[in-house]
Amino acid sequence: MMQASRRILLASTVGLALAVAGPATAQKAYDEGASDTEIKIGNTNPYSGNASAYGQIGRTIEAYFKMINDNGGINGRKVTFITYDDGYTPPKAVEMVRKLVEDDKVLLVFQTLGTPSNSAIHKYMNQKKIPHLFVATGASKWGNPKEFPWTMGWQPDYATEGGIYAKHILATVKDAKIGVLMQNDDYGKDYFNGFKAGLGKDADKIVQVATYEVADPTVDSQMIQLKNSGANVFFNITTPKFAAQAIKKAAEIGWKPVHYLNNVSISVGSVMKPAGLDASQGILTAQYLKDATDPQWKTAPDMIEWNKFMDKYMPQGDKSSSFHAYGYAAAATMAQVLKQSGDNLTRDNVMKQAASLKAFDNPMLLTGIKVNTSATDFYPIQAVQLSRFEGESWKVFGDILSNEGASQ
Repeated sequence: MMQASRRILLASTVGLALAVAGPATAQKAYDEGASDTEIKIGNTNPYSGNASAYGQIGRTIEAYFKMINDNGGINGRKVTFITYDDGYTPPKAVEMVRKLVEDDKVLLVFQTLGTPSNSAIHKYMNQKKIPHLFVATGASKWGNPKEFPWTMGWQPDYATEGGIYAKHILATVKDAKIGVLMQNDDYGKDYFNGFKAGLGKDADKIVQVATYEVADPTVDSQMIQLKNSGANVFFNITTPKFAAQAIKKAAEIGWKPVHYLNNVSISVGSVMKPAGLDASQGILTAQYLKDATDPQWKTAPDMIEWNKFMDKYMPQGDKSSSFHAYGYAAAATMAQVLKQSGDNLTRDNVMKQAASLKAFDNPMLLTGIKVNTSATDFYPIQAVQLSRFEGESWKVFGDILSNEGASQ
């Protein structure tokens, strides 16, 4: 692991727009990590280890805030973005987040990546009453403001996404026999539980579930097991390294099921190309972001500005990697919250503004998908569109889909 009309914020003007004065307040108010000149934001990402492909997200966010600072900052304040490597391991995530909070004294923590890592810091952040914003994981538990009022998700939640795949299978695949490959942790289970719930009375169509551990070298044996089960549908719940392995192995063993790949591993550059473009044809997923490899978005204003950003601030970046688009889009949401916070940069007000996003036309989201939050709705993006991999890119099709039940 989902979503009045405001014009898309162009990167050429985003800095100037954010640099102007925000909402008027009676007087300036700050908590630790904010001042007249600075806003300190903390982050952890897996820059090493089996999930290191996601490290591109942290580097993109870092570059985004450099762009913001070059254009005057947010309401005249420069953003200091402090990011540490947690290796996608919960103990390291706890260590690094404590360092951010207790030593670096950040105002908030933003886009910490991974369900296991965020689960490990979940209670700590809420006990400390520090904004734990727009976490980089779609687990459904990040939208629980009653029990965890300081934690908010960002992307569509995994349970909703899994449910959408289940409904599509039931509607389009005759005599479906489903095989599932899943990471053996909360991330994998959240997807699987949503998928199973979506199948409802047809959950018995799942004929085989194979799991793997984050530290495993390959998923080759699991793929052979799934093929041998007789499954003609494959739900691939994996992080990028294992997603590429699974796609490649399916082709090697001649298994050609109807293949659904979870959204968190649909990067063309980091997954589909390493797996082999031929092996990737026809795979299905659900998207909420525009795919930079899809020519239909070439003239979209936000895509044009994203390309300019990449050329100037990440010239070595692979534009076919969806993680750069993701990081850019998530950072734009964070920047909007800080803009709305004006001169009241207390943690209470930052959370209030994060829960007050109304039809925000976030750059890089698919047409028709907006960012919306409220005091009782901590799921900023609640819609997706199904996509199929064709040629060298993802092609969206059908209607915008959502599942409000995920947030009930």
